Amino acid sequence: METTQVVLSLLVALGLAAASGLRIFVPALVAGAAARAGVLPLTPEFQWLASTPALAALGAATLLEVGAYSIPWLDHALDVVATPVAILAGFLLSAAVMTDLDPLLRWSLALVLGGGAAAAVQVPTAVVRGVSTWTTGGVANPVVSTAEAAGSTLVSIAAVLAPILLVVVLVLAVWLYASRRQLSALRARS
Repeated sequence: METTQVVLSLLVALGLAAASGLRIFVPALVAGAAARAGVLPLTPEFQWLASTPALAALGAATLLEVGAYSIPWLDHALDVVATPVAILAGFLLSAAVMTDLDPLLRWSLALVLGGGAAAAVQVPTAVVRGVSTWTTGGVANPVVSTAEAAGSTLVSIAAVLAPILLVVVLVLAVWLYASRRQLSALRARS
């Protein structure tokens, strides 16, 4: 059971870190709201993420970030600043959700996996935005920005809900297996 929890927390961490590469505040807002709802456990150092002031601040920051990215040319300038910040956000957010690990291992994995996942997503998206700015004069950038915001939201929600969905799938699989065996047993008697 402990191994399963560790693997699930690593998968959630990777998903949230990758989503941080698309938008910095969206995954933190989703994680905070999920923790507040009791769906996502956080490490003791990051319990504040589910507090009302943190959720309000993250909500405001998310709105500002999404809005700023919809302004051509400003969005490309933001990517220059956002790249190191996204890596830091991926690192911290992944550390926040790795609840069943020794602190040294958690912070090491958060640095490598969380920061790495955020960088692996942020750097190519900054390149895409640069190409979009250069080739369309920034006209297509709001479309790119909308896709990134939607992707960050969907990946964040999927990362949080994946463990729950996994349990649902496992329960359904066991139920289908048991039903099939029972049906086979009934057919054998006939």
